[in-house]
Amino acid sequence: MSIQENVRFAVIGTNWITDQFIEAARQHPQFALTAVYSRTEEKAQAYAERHGIAHLFTDLEAFASSDTFDAVYIASPNSFHAEQAKICLGRGKHVLCEKPIASNAHELHDMIAAAEQSGVVLMEALKSTLLPNFRAIRDHLGKLGTIRRYSASYGQYSSRYDAYKQGTILNAFNPVFSNGSLMDLGVYCLYPLAVLFGRPDQVSASGVMLESGVDGMGSVLMTYGQMEAVISHSKIANSYLPAEIQGEEGTIVIDAINRLESVEIRYRNGSVEQLGHQLDKPSMYYEAEEFIGLITRGERQSTINSHAASLATMEIMDEARRQIGLVYPADRR
Repeated sequence: MSIQENVRFAVIGTNWITDQFIEAARQHPQFALTAVYSRTEEKAQAYAERHGIAHLFTDLEAFASSDTFDAVYIASPNSFHAEQAKICLGRGKHVLCEKPIASNAHELHDMIAAAEQSGVVLMEALKSTLLPNFRAIRDHLGKLGTIRRYSASYGQYSSRYDAYKQGTILNAFNPVFSNGSLMDLGVYCLYPLAVLFGRPDQVSASGVMLESGVDGMGSVLMTYGQMEAVISHSKIANSYLPAEIQGEEGTIVIDAINRLESVEIRYRNGSVEQLGHQLDKPSMYYEAEEFIGLITRGERQSTINSHAASLATMEIMDEARRQIGLVYPADRR
């Protein structure tokens, strides 16, 4: 593909996160939105009209076989990611898939194999690791000396939890959709860890299980030789803790691990160095930029949101779920 050509996108998932992705990606000069898939004609039609999309589909096979787009952004419920991605990858479509990219590592291995067989890009849409401030963290990590601890917390009281407490189990708390606190919020804490430090040597997890069969909150403790990492996550209580990467010479302090709006180093001698940059684009723009760049350059995976980083994150979550007894229907397939 010539670097001047547009990359024609389709979307799966007619929801607010897809709206945000489209709004951000349209600021990229090579982004062109041409198709939408939904399981219902009514939703597909309404979404196509709202966003000016020329082609709409309700049959997944016909959608994946269409020549109306080159790449697809998948933002359906977690449990649908693997099947939808594999069908699209098998038809030669590049896939940008929302986090968590799959329900488990087994599904992800199959997705990676499908991408490699077709020679197309597969990338997890975890936006924070592609933000300029994450690049600043990577560039300045060496200033910390020997790194001893990574800590991150993401707790956000779910807007759907009140309905849950009243007896209505929406998707966010339904194990059928491979949901829950670890998968929805914990991944924001774990993915940057995997990008920076890879797989841990040991994983120890705890969690609070809800009657619906998903976790409401939990923690994961991991060891990396002489470094440890601890993350906490919750959909049933808010957290206001910053994230830290602690070294013997200084500590990187991050305001929020999912946003990375403020980043600084606090050195042991008391001095402070500001690392953060104010964004000049919507936060989801940078994942679109990374993905489109891979396609136009003929590359097959990101060096940041790589297959290895996605696999390491998924394997940590698989082990954490095993330890707290969180099982999804997708695990039995």
